[in-house]
Amino acid sequence: MTEEGENESPRPRASPYDEAVDALSSLITKRSRADKSNKGDRFDIMYDYIKVIILLLMLDLEEPISKMKVIHVAGTKGKGSTCTFAESILRNCGFHTGLFTSPHLIDVRERFRLDGMDIGQEKFLAYFWWCWNTLKACTFIPLFCCLLVNMDSAKMRQVLLKEWPECGIVLEEKTSDDIPMPGYFRFLALLAFKIFAAEQVDVVILEVGLGGKFDPTNVVQMPIVCGISSLGYDHMEILGNTLGEIAGEKAGIFKQGVPAFTVPQPDEAMCVLEEKASQLDVKLQVAPLLDATLLNGLYLALDGEHQYLNAGLAIALCSTWLQRTGHNEINYLDQTNSLPEQFLKGLTTATLQGRAQIVPDRLIDAESPGDLLYYLDGAHSPESMEVCGKWFSHAITGESKQQNASNQRQENSTQILLFNCMSVRDPQLLLPRLINTCANHGVHFQKAIFVPNISVYYKVLSSALPPTDSQVDLSWQLTLQNVWENLIGIEKGRDARDGDLVYKENDKSKESGVRTCENSMVFPSLPIAIKWLRDSAQQNKSLRFQVLVTGSLHLVGDVLRLVKK
Repeated sequence: MTEEGENESPRPRASPYDEAVDALSSLITKRSRADKSNKGDRFDIMYDYIKVIILLLMLDLEEPISKMKVIHVAGTKGKGSTCTFAESILRNCGFHTGLFTSPHLIDVRERFRLDGMDIGQEKFLAYFWWCWNTLKACTFIPLFCCLLVNMDSAKMRQVLLKEWPECGIVLEEKTSDDIPMPGYFRFLALLAFKIFAAEQVDVVILEVGLGGKFDPTNVVQMPIVCGISSLGYDHMEILGNTLGEIAGEKAGIFKQGVPAFTVPQPDEAMCVLEEKASQLDVKLQVAPLLDATLLNGLYLALDGEHQYLNAGLAIALCSTWLQRTGHNEINYLDQTNSLPEQFLKGLTTATLQGRAQIVPDRLIDAESPGDLLYYLDGAHSPESMEVCGKWFSHAITGESKQQNASNQRQENSTQILLFNCMSVRDPQLLLPRLINTCANHGVHFQKAIFVPNISVYYKVLSSALPPTDSQVDLSWQLTLQNVWENLIGIEKGRDARDGDLVYKENDKSKESGVRTCENSMVFPSLPIAIKWLRDSAQQNKSLRFQVLVTGSLHLVGDVLRLVKK
């Protein structure tokens, strides 16, 4: 007789990488930006920033950071693309590069790039656990003791109070508190500094996570050059309700006497940037849009008209970095002549997932190439929605022209929107920008699909997808559907309907939980939506499905996980 449980298969042991991912997940607070109780308390943000400074000292990173030759970039839109262009340019100039960006789409290691490649798993684990274990050992140290014992307290306190007088209140209120492990993004920023210090990179390109002034990346006191990409309305619950307030937070990365560049901004924002620059004796210049003729007939590696703005900013940042670090032989600030070969190669080979990216569905592509294409862009602000709409419209019309030029069989096509956004964002601002921009280019969506994300805000995913939650709350997706149906009704010349939606239900849709209206569908999960798209493509082989995925970088990452498997 066998003992109970003798024949049961042992549970597979988690891999070392999964263990690290689980540890990271424990640093994510329960509250997300979508939580209405999250008011972005300024003292809490400031206190977290002070903790980062203290934790840097615990990790013995203060001196290594002071020696790093940093390019620091903030902004609402385009900062990730600008950083990616800058890294690619300087790597092609022969420098050992470190790039820290956010968020990641599939694997957290995407945030840490060494010489253009995601950090390897072995190195990531070594640096991760070193930081983790070091900080765990220092958990129960009162803040006041840290200020007095673990650093030159008088100097640091003087710096803090001079830069941010309100810190005095925070320090007095919090001096008896223990220092817990840092939050998720703050830990990742600390890890980035550890990685780049240990790898002895020549240049560090830092993308600000949120805002600027109190962002964890802003512990760098003397960057080589700073950049501010396009500004717009986002993270307003934390950064402020006006462009001026938002610009003030972004300008928090300016440092005394350190040159800075920006792109053309709305007057309200530009006035604030100029005022902040003047106060700190910062030479602030507007980087010109890259002239496409300087690419010698080649194309930027990142698609979209807006990328010429980001490329122009990256060129100015790299040229200034080269100049200020004594590498004048490759310096390029005057765009009247041809670009240096290294700049040209950097701009035309840079890679960044989820921004103006076109990916065929591998399952369908194996049978009928090009029948199901995903156009991925993580736009999530009103301004970026407009940019996304322009890119998508130009991309699909460009495909048609290429087909005609090569005498390929002209296929009929249909445009479908796959969308989700966080509930702190207003779909009444996002969706009209997208609809109107596409309509102005003659593009109209036959159907909009709304889905919950697979990615959740309280857990870092490993390479495997989590099981789908059968009890997921779809109330937000139904709200998005309602907004969409009303907007499409207006576009078609009908009055907006504020009443209940009319659902087209059948036995199959009831069984799968799909809510279908005239112009849209709500699916209970992304995998079910992808299956519907694949089935539709297989059943309509003469029709090319062009699916725009936007509204959330998390959604874009989830789609990439599924269609690239």
